[in-house]
Amino acid sequence: MTPEQKIAELGLTLPEVAAPAGAYVPAVRTGNLVYTSGQVPFVDGKLQRTGKLGADLTTEEGAEQARICALNALAALKAEVGDLQKVVRIVKVVVFVASEPSFTEQPKVGNGASELLAEVLGEPGRHARSAVGVAVLPLDAPVEVELIAEVA
Repeated sequence: MTPEQKIAELGLTLPEVAAPAGAYVPAVRTGNLVYTSGQVPFVDGKLQRTGKLGADLTTEEGAEQARICALNALAALKAEVGDLQKVVRIVKVVVFVASEPSFTEQPKVGNGASELLAEVLGEPGRHARSAVGVAVLPLDAPVEVELIAEVA
């Protein structure tokens, strides 16, 4: 089963790549690595949620937003390489979590992204990861995800 077929089996659709909100591109390939820009939880061009974890969103809601971000990152990756079957391995994922100062469940929020990547790509979707709490993200997004992938 291809990653695209797995996405469909999960009841998801690989979205169009979101237009950059600044002077950057959605993904860059150098050699056999692709770096995606940070992806926020856009669905059909609109943020699904805004606000901070620990105040406006629960950990579970944050994980769902991270899942959307990861799907958007896969879309940027596919746009750069043409086919998700070219993914050898997701090397690193960084999850930024807009959170209240007392919120400490950033890793659980990040699991939403990590679990989606493993579901879609299998073993090649397992990766190193950082989950970092931040004061605010662009457009008041609650979560932002970027990834580095090794491709064939």
